[in-house]
Amino acid sequence: MLLAVDTSTQWIGLALYDGVQVISELVWQTQSHHTVELAPAVEGLLQRAGIQTRDLSALGVALGPGSFTSLRIGLAVVKGLSLAMRLPVVGIPSLDALAAAQPVVKMPLAAVLQAGRKRLAVGWYDVEGGHWKPQGEAKVTTLDELSSSIHSPTLVAGELGELERQVLGRKRKNVVLASPAQSLRRPSFLAELAWERWQAGKVDEVVSLAPIYLHVADPIPEP
Repeated sequence: MLLAVDTSTQWIGLALYDGVQVISELVWQTQSHHTVELAPAVEGLLQRAGIQTRDLSALGVALGPGSFTSLRIGLAVVKGLSLAMRLPVVGIPSLDALAAAQPVVKMPLAAVLQAGRKRLAVGWYDVEGGHWKPQGEAKVTTLDELSSSIHSPTLVAGELGELERQVLGRKRKNVVLASPAQSLRRPSFLAELAWERWQAGKVDEVVSLAPIYLHVADPIPEP
């Protein structure tokens, strides 16, 4: 049984996956209460599924990009479980999990999440071998810059609020907006990706595992 944890942004996700089916999944929007909400949510998820912590065999965690503080909280919980129970950990870029949930189409994909201060973290993907594959590293941009950079039909999915959908929606010929449900960053896809890597023996060194922080012009403040 693998437990997947995603605390990349204000959206938190947890999932239990056994390689055959998703046993349980929980997604909610916090109000920057990651510290007080995460551990009880993990305990509740396990209880509702009738699973003990000793039944866990591996852990998957979203590495970001995302919020500096929230990523650290998620990693701290996962590392604590890993060290206490000697469980292997697999880190997955958050945008890879979002991309994995999107239908395979004959156009590029821009996977988006909020990066704070009216900025967006964007990862670009193309289909290779029937799966979405990242094209370069994710970058921080603005909504206007993202809109201006799209000149051909492109699927855009992720954390898109009313403003983002209005601005991007004006480019109807070139922007195909994923629905709000399709844009939700579901931890079950994170779990599937982590399971695949775990089964292939591609686990991470727990102590040195670190979040993905994107370079920005001004420094990221300490929490």
